[in-house]
Amino acid sequence: MTNSVKPFRYVMQIALSVTFMLGIGNCLAAEGQQNELPQVIIETSEGAIEVTLRPDIAPETVENFITYAKNGFYEGTLFHRVIPGFMIQGGGFDQDLKQKQTRSPIRNEARPTAKNLRGTIAMARTSSPDSATSQFFINLTDNDFLNAGVRGPGYAVFGKVTGGMGVVDAIASKKTVRSRGMADVPQDPVIIRSVSVRQTDTATE
Repeated sequence: MTNSVKPFRYVMQIALSVTFMLGIGNCLAAEGQQNELPQVIIETSEGAIEVTLRPDIAPETVENFITYAKNGFYEGTLFHRVIPGFMIQGGGFDQDLKQKQTRSPIRNEARPTAKNLRGTIAMARTSSPDSATSQFFINLTDNDFLNAGVRGPGYAVFGKVTGGMGVVDAIASKKTVRSRGMADVPQDPVIIRSVSVRQTDTATE
C-alpha cells in the first residue's frame, strides 16, 4: 500500500519554501524602492545632464529643487555664470539676464561630509548662509574651499552628475563676456530648456 501522507508532506514543504522565497523577494523589492534616489534630467541647448539627487544628505534642498523643477521654473533660464576650472552656475536668470522671482530662501544644509567634488551639484547663495533659492552650480573640479567648515558654513551639495559630464565640460569651455553688469556670462547663451524628474535605482556613495 502506498503512503499518501509522505507526498503531502513534500508538497507542503515545497509550498512553504516558495512562500518563504516570495516573502524574501517582496522584502528586497520594498527595500530597493526605499533606496531609490530621485534623478533629474537637465535639458540644455548643449545637451542633457543627468543628476542623481541626495535627499538623504540634504532633504530640504532636494525638495526645494524638485519643486522648482516640477513647476517649470527652470524652463528658459540660463547657465549665466561659467568659470573654467571652477564651476558653471544657472537657474536664476532668463534669456534677457533678468532675475526671476523665486520662492523664499531655504536653510543651508551644507555638511563637512558632503564635499564639493568635481561633478557635484550645490546651491548658490549670497554671503548669507541661509539665502539659497533657485540657483545652483555644478563643480568642475574639487572645490574644497566651498566645503562646510573650511571657510565658514559652506555650500550645500545635494546631488551629483551621473551622466552628461561631457556636456558640463562643453558648457565650461564657452567663451564668456561681461553683460549687464555681470561677469563670466557665456557669449552664446546656454539655455536650460527643462528640468524633469524621474525615479531610478542608484546606490548611495
